[in-house]
Amino acid sequence: MNFKDLTVPSRVAEIIKEHEFRFKKKFGQNFLVDKNILDKICDAADLTESDFVLEIGPGIGTLTNELSKRCKKVVAIEIDRDLTQILKETITADNVDIVEGDALQLDWQEILRKSGWQKETVKLVANLPYYLTSALIMKALEGEVPFQTIVVMVQKEVAERMTAQPGTKAYGILSLAVQYYSQPQLVTNVSRRVFFPAPDVDSAVVKLQSIEPPVDVASEELFMVIRAAFGQRRKNLKNTLKNLTTSWNIAPEKVDEIFHQLGIPVNARGETLSLQKFGELTRALIHGRNFC
Repeated sequence: MNFKDLTVPSRVAEIIKEHEFRFKKKFGQNFLVDKNILDKICDAADLTESDFVLEIGPGIGTLTNELSKRCKKVVAIEIDRDLTQILKETITADNVDIVEGDALQLDWQEILRKSGWQKETVKLVANLPYYLTSALIMKALEGEVPFQTIVVMVQKEVAERMTAQPGTKAYGILSLAVQYYSQPQLVTNVSRRVFFPAPDVDSAVVKLQSIEPPVDVASEELFMVIRAAFGQRRKNLKNTLKNLTTSWNIAPEKVDEIFHQLGIPVNARGETLSLQKFGELTRALIHGRNFC
């Protein structure tokens, strides 16, 4: 099959009809059919001939084929058995392994090893299923596979949350989690019209470059504080942290003292604090817990 067929909506429609494929709403299946966006995704990943690439949700193989031209190996995870059958026809490169299964449940490190990965540079490049975006991104960031770079197509709203800065409406737990593990960058916005069929929302491509965590505090306690801070966004930070500080046996006057020392206004809300400030707050609360 000519690769260009996969970027022509009419030809994609024919492929779907030939295989009597039924779109499954639960998997959020929308196939990218725009060569320009494909190039932007691959260019952002800075692929080399020695790279391994993990792809999640290859669909009919449009991005997969383009990736295969630029890297050593593509390992693509597809949950839909009907699509894995189509991929046998649409994937012509010999450096692509298709793995059938649920990406959230599978051991990515084991899958890569079975495909010959021996600690070469590995990158995650994918048009992610939108219903699992946050879970998949956190698995990639927190898991054992040392992704150097992650380049993913996500819902535009999610991209805004991932790259959001303190004080903005989109800023929240996902923003802080992503920015703890990586340096996020918006690559490009993507119209819903470049998909077949067109989804109900616009999308965006985001690049996450792996970094060392920028705050020197235990991640478990840090994210306990962050989750508590955003548990009730309408309340001020001191109130949202009350259950946590109580469970840590930190007296209210000690919490007041910590806020004063860190220059955090008593009526501040969680969305106004930077990752660095959350780090300072967590460190001070841990100290207060240990010495109360």
